[in-house]
Amino acid sequence: MKVTRKKIEDRVSHPRLVIQVILCLVAFAANSVFCRQALMEGQIDPESFTMIRLLSGGLFLLMITKIRNSRLTVGGSWKGGLSLFVYAYLFSIAYVQLGAGMGALILFGAVQVTMFIFSWVQGERFHKRVVIGMLIASSGLFMLLLPGTSSPPWDGALLMTISGVAWGAYSLLGKGAANPLAQTTGNFVRCLPFMLILGTAMLYGNALQISAPGVMYALASGVLASGCGYALWYSTIKHISSQQAATLQLSVPIIASLGGILVLNEPISLHLLLISGIVLGGVAMALLPKRERSESGQKQ
Repeated sequence: MKVTRKKIEDRVSHPRLVIQVILCLVAFAANSVFCRQALMEGQIDPESFTMIRLLSGGLFLLMITKIRNSRLTVGGSWKGGLSLFVYAYLFSIAYVQLGAGMGALILFGAVQVTMFIFSWVQGERFHKRVVIGMLIASSGLFMLLLPGTSSPPWDGALLMTISGVAWGAYSLLGKGAANPLAQTTGNFVRCLPFMLILGTAMLYGNALQISAPGVMYALASGVLASGCGYALWYSTIKHISSQQAATLQLSVPIIASLGGILVLNEPISLHLLLISGIVLGGVAMALLPKRERSESGQKQ
């Protein structure tokens, strides 16, 4: 068992895996920025954004899957499809009220708690170094809620929390994915029945609002940030522990906040820069490979 953990820690520092992780985290943050940009200016309603995002992501993944292997059948599960839909739908509704960075903070805070609880229930060992790093990163994120910021609306925060729990479940389901691309494609395909229910409900509502920019943001979120990003995440998460996956995602709110500054013209502050350093420092501490004590012992 110790060998297995050692191998997992070594993989986290592998250059290729590091690049994959960075791309995944940027994709997660991009989803927050795309969604907030579209909904903030009323360019599209949350339901339409969710449907376009999931449909475009699913079609793109299905096309790529068939191009790579026409005989390959999609994988996934109904649990994966349901958790993906719940995450995406509540994510869109919550971002009507929440800023990009604040929404990502609540989302991935819930993700972290969900994945750590699951790890504990499954008997995964909590290394002291990982726990300390997680606590440092978490303290930095909660400092974002202190001076200079206002408390988020409770209903938006609650929806984003549930969305985070769903995403945590979706991430955990991906740890056993034999074929990440086929698995992710199957989960998107299994969102269709839930989207049909949502579409039927939309026909009886009067809140439908769609514009060309809103559709473009939804397509970017679906094809790039969701389709490509989630397939890559399923390919990545099976090589790391649940603790590491949860801690890694704590850096997403910082990336989303910086994206908000660049794309949404949100003001930059020294406070945000200091918090970014604390969070990324905690994440680095949790993920750096453990040095073997045997090095000093061999010299004796």
